[in-house]
Order: sequence, then structure tokens, then C-alpha cells
Amino acid sequence: MPHLATDDGVKLYYEETGRGIPIVFVHEFAGDCRSWEHQVRYFARYYRCITFNARGYPPSDVPKDGERYSQARARDDIRSVLDALGIDKAHVVGLSMGGFATLHFGFTYPDRARSLVIAGCGYGAAPDKRAQFAEEAEASARRFEELTMAKAAEAYALGPTRVQHQNRDPRGWREFADQFAEHSTEGAALTMRGVQKRRPSLFDLVDRMATITAPTLIMTGDEDWSCLEPALLMKRAIPTSALVVMPNAGHAINLEEPDAFNRHLADFFHAVDVGAWPKRDPRALAPSILGGR
Repeated sequence: MPHLATDDGVKLYYEETGRGIPIVFVHEFAGDCRSWEHQVRYFARYYRCITFNARGYPPSDVPKDGERYSQARARDDIRSVLDALGIDKAHVVGLSMGGFATLHFGFTYPDRARSLVIAGCGYGAAPDKRAQFAEEAEASARRFEELTMAKAAEAYALGPTRVQHQNRDPRGWREFADQFAEHSTEGAALTMRGVQKRRPSLFDLVDRMATITAPTLIMTGDEDWSCLEPALLMKRAIPTSALVVMPNAGHAINLEEPDAFNRHLADFFHAVDVGAWPKRDPRALAPSILGGR
């Protein structure tokens, strides 16, 4: 099994398929590198596709020290993947937890991102939901420890923004839930506490978002309730961004609607690769509603 080492010595499992301009896919909390199979099968025809398992997700290492899990570490692990594979810059595609890491990567390492796709990003971001999110994250971590992932995963996979996947694609949802149940109990609890629970609110990062220079595609399902307002926040803040809202879709949009998700990414990558992706015209931010002033 291929592994690479991060700058703090953690070994990450990765897979690489195809040739060409590199795309790095960064998975969500309930996923792993297998979550991107629909995307790898499509894009590996034209691109060099890299997926990896985050720390805490075997066959990647599961460090036992909770301080080795954080938003900053998740961000820097993307950089470690690029460094280990000799990649100067790449299209970086992240969903949910991976979307947060991709956003942070974009404003921290602007010279390493060819583009950014930030999908399903926003859980716990609203200022009035911070305490509730921290409480729910801690409760989830305890549930994983008490029940083990084999039992706790099923309830998590039936959350209010996951049932859309089950309704639309029962067979695909079953595969997702079964894969999630295989995750490390210890790794899931450590990740929930170290990365999810402690990450900063998007609403405190607006000034940093405004510095992003890489072409950016923000994506969300219209029933991914916790991510709708943050998606608009990011759209307003990032001057190189566009927003896609997928209809009647929940959280795992790359699994729920893989064909539509892939089409949006393909159009985006093509525009970026030929130098046609625009930056927002400042006139679009004029205070006038109808113009003419």
C-alpha cells in the first residue's frame, strides 16, 4: 500500500490514477478516499487524480495524541501530499471537512492551488450555532467510543442532510454507510474532537477569504441546511468565486448526483486551465439595486 509522510511524521495512505494536470480530492468526515470513486473514474481519463485518507483513517496512521488533530493539520496535510508527490500546484477539491481544509489551504498557500472546489462547507459556522455544534460534536465522539463505529455509523449516516442520498440512491447510500462503519473508532473520535469541534467559524475568516486568488467553485445542496448561508458568505467574500446550488440535494453531493457534480467540475477545470475563469468585476458590488446612479 502506498503511503507518504507528513511534515510531522504521520503516514497517509494515498492512491494515484491517470496522467496530466493534478487534482487532489480531500474527503469528508464520514468518507475516505473511496468516496471519490465516481470522480476518479471520470477525471482520470484526462487528469492525474490523487485521493488520500486523512490522519485517523486507516490505512493512514491513527495518532493517539489528540493535539495532532486540528484544522491547521488538516490544511497542512494537503500540502504534505503535494510535496511528497512532487506537485507544485493542483486543483484541490474538498467536501465538508475536506472543504474546510481546502478553504484554509487556499488562503494559506495561494501559490500551491491551481483552483479550489469547496463543497458542502459550513457545519457549525453560524455564530449562533457554535455552542450547539460543539456540544453535538462531543456527543458524537462519545457515541463512537461507547458504541464503536460499526454501530454508531448507521445513525450518523441517517442525519437530516444524509436522507436525501438514501432516498435518491438507496444502493449508493448503503455502500457509503457500510464504508463509514469500517472506520477506526478511535480515529473518528479524535478527528471529531480535534478537527471538527475546534475549527474556527467561517464568519471569523471573511478577511482571509478575501485574499484568495485561486479560481474557486463553491458547491452545496439546497437541502444541506447548515451550508447554505456559509456558501453565500464565501461567495460574497472570495472575489474569484462562483456558486453552484444543486437542487433537492443534501450533503454528499458528489455521491448523490455524481454526473451533475462531475459536469460542474469539468466545466470549471476547463475554464481555469485555458485561463478563462473571471475575477469579480468590482462594479457588481455597487450599493445600487437597479443601477443608473
